[in-house]
Amino acid sequence: MPRDIIQLLCQECKRKNYSTTKNKRRTPDKLEFKKYCSSCRKHTLHREGK
Repeated sequence: MPRDIIQLLCQECKRKNYSTTKNKRRTPDKLEFKKYCSSCRKHTLHREGK
């Protein structure tokens, strides 16, 4: 199955806040979203982690 579950990590505090799925064939690079971090209490950049 080409779709995998990934975790999104906050780039400031390095915590796992969100999980999503990604098609590895269509997007081989790492995903980046600007999302709300509850521990930082602001919108920060969230990047795909392990």
